[in-house]
Amino acid sequence: MPKKTVREMSELEKKHFSIAAHVFHSVVNSSIVLGIVAFLVGLGMYGYALAGQYITESFQLAKSASAALQSVVDVAPMSERTMQLYRSQIKSELKQTGTEEYRKRFEEITKRPEYKTTLDVLDFFRKDSDVSDLYVAMYDSRTSAIVYIADPEKNPEYECKPGEWESVENRELNRFLNWNGEGQLYDIGDTDKYGWMCTAGVPVYNEDGKVVAFVLADITISNLFEGLRTFSLWYLLAIAASTIILAYITSKRMKRKLVQPINSIAEAAQSYVDDKRKGVTGGKHFSSLNIRTGDEIENLSMVMADMELELTDYVENLTKVTAEKERVSTELDMATKIQESMLPNIYPAFPDRTEFDVYAQMDPAKEVGGDFFDYFLVDDDHLCLVMADVSGKGIPAALFMMASKIILQNNAMTGKSPAQILTDTNNAICSNNQLDMFVTVWLGILEISTGKLTAANAGHEYPTIKTPDGGYELYKDKHGFVIGGMSGIKYKEYELTLKPGSKLFVYTDGVPEATNPEEELFSTERMLEALNQNPDAGSRETLQNVRKAVDDFVRDAEQFDDLTMLCLDFKG
Repeated sequence: MPKKTVREMSELEKKHFSIAAHVFHSVVNSSIVLGIVAFLVGLGMYGYALAGQYITESFQLAKSASAALQSVVDVAPMSERTMQLYRSQIKSELKQTGTEEYRKRFEEITKRPEYKTTLDVLDFFRKDSDVSDLYVAMYDSRTSAIVYIADPEKNPEYECKPGEWESVENRELNRFLNWNGEGQLYDIGDTDKYGWMCTAGVPVYNEDGKVVAFVLADITISNLFEGLRTFSLWYLLAIAASTIILAYITSKRMKRKLVQPINSIAEAAQSYVDDKRKGVTGGKHFSSLNIRTGDEIENLSMVMADMELELTDYVENLTKVTAEKERVSTELDMATKIQESMLPNIYPAFPDRTEFDVYAQMDPAKEVGGDFFDYFLVDDDHLCLVMADVSGKGIPAALFMMASKIILQNNAMTGKSPAQILTDTNNAICSNNQLDMFVTVWLGILEISTGKLTAANAGHEYPTIKTPDGGYELYKDKHGFVIGGMSGIKYKEYELTLKPGSKLFVYTDGVPEATNPEEELFSTERMLEALNQNPDAGSRETLQNVRKAVDDFVRDAEQFDDLTMLCLDFKG
């Protein structure tokens, strides 16, 4: 497949890389492989059958010629005499085979009347057959040679006179001399003089039943090769024609049953995308295809039609949901701004007061949080500090937080003590708390002129105090019950004296319970370490140091809880 996309291809490239082209190529390749295998098997079977035919023809010809010879002439004495003369020669004389001097030694054989009769019979049978030669000969195991006795061949190049011999393979010699009379007697071999040759024959017996000669028929394998060549040519032509026809028919069928339906689905999909880009709705792109292939393609078109209807409904619902989500997001944004506006957000908070410095911040886990803080002057000599944590998260906690903040502030502005403020606030919230929500509160009132801090704790975290000459330490005050948990609760308060240089740090549980990816808690110990790394820092810098320590600890872990802190720097 080219690196181009289908849309970037030309029409010719699309046709070349189409499914129909792939099918055509696959059919052609498969047919060629199958044709080659079939060709090799067929060629082998045809060659085997043709070779068997030649062997049978040669053997039967030799058998018929042998029977004819036995009826008209007795070749056994002539054969025995020829072999007697052959074996009487020494090695140097044997090497003279084919010469006039050699042939003179066997002249008595050629002068016998049975010799001429034998040649006539052999020649008669040879003329009416496809064999190359039909002759009488004998194998000699001592010299590994075949000795010719009567050969009707007229061609001087291939003519073999009585007594002349040729070397033979021991395989052929043993096969003929040791034949048990079963089946067909033949041998196929490659000779230097005649090339590949099939020799078949039958033995000639004397009166004692001893084999004295063989009537042999030779047929050249070139005839076999010619037959195989002709067979191969026609077979390959048939395979090529059938391959092309099969590929054409298959590709046509695949185009009708597969390619065209897929292209129809692709065009419908493109039309669907174009209409969506243009904002056109209500079209039935897939249901109008009417594909009836009766297979997975038809099922695909039906699934696409169902998908189109479902997508249309989904888009309509998504539009409504998106609009609703945008409305909710807008309202949440407004709620966030409202919540931020209700908390002290100006620094320095009291620029004309040099006796103290106070700073606080809240980072909600969601759009709006349930934590809240507050600081305000009850009168010129009393500063009220509040740190609170509402149960739950999100909008409900934010609403409960705002109601609690207002009730606390209203009670504090009447000049009540911290314990009484918490008691009255609890009773007010419990009187109409249908959702059983609650809030933990630490509230303290600082007498600015003396540094006396009167505080009460309604189930909130321990405050942290720093003395002028020391570091930050937890002050484990006594906890009362949470606000909104039960009406009629009486809260107790306690007093601390802040000297010039003292600091107060209060927080919600989002600080010590901040969790890293290994699910470890930040803990109050790490919080104290962060505070004491620079204990003399101002209130705003102190909160920034703690927040940095928390961020370094949790890394990329999700924030699950609101994180709220307040620091008071009492200068006196």
